[in-house]
Amino acid sequence: MSLRLGDTAPDFTANTSVGKINFHEWAGDNWVVLYSHPADFTPVCTTELGQAAKLKEEFDKRGVKAIALSVDSTEHHNHWIGDINDTQNAEVNFPIIADEDRHISELYDMIHPNSDSPGTVRSVFIIDAANKIRTTLTYPASTGRNFGEILRVIDSLQLTDNHRVATPVDWVEGQDCVILPTISNEDAASQFPKGWNELRPYLRMTPQPNK
Repeated sequence: MSLRLGDTAPDFTANTSVGKINFHEWAGDNWVVLYSHPADFTPVCTTELGQAAKLKEEFDKRGVKAIALSVDSTEHHNHWIGDINDTQNAEVNFPIIADEDRHISELYDMIHPNSDSPGTVRSVFIIDAANKIRTTLTYPASTGRNFGEILRVIDSLQLTDNHRVATPVDWVEGQDCVILPTISNEDAASQFPKGWNELRPYLRMTPQPNK
């Protein structure tokens, strides 16, 4: 059965480019971005891992750990990392899981039988500090991911976990948010002292509350 939002991310033990890990133990109390790649030594994947490495400071600010997966071996991964670092002017600073038997790929439904390749598609799982799956994204092998969008989603999730707001279309950190329709104007007055712009009774825009 496919994993759904709110499900506990399955635990596993795996060999990686930095040694054997237990997933939940490795994650600790951090959020995690787990993402898969069709194969090592492929062009789009090389650019993606390079970009993820460059974003370590941004992930760290949000309490997020990145971890990648492909169905190749740790030996392949470690040779590939040299290419990634060289061509992307980066330093890979997160584990790459070796899923040669496709156990984890099957556990997380990363292999789609109707796709053009028997390898993993570009799956993304954003997992919170309680090991709950909060977002899933799936891209075809031909399309590189937008890591800016992944960071944007994490910002929205972490904001809305702590404040009774939702984030509107194309929202980015620092922009106005939507007050939840379940909150009365009386309650909103105390919770949102910066005020709001009521476009409709159900559509009230307020400055980001933690800014």
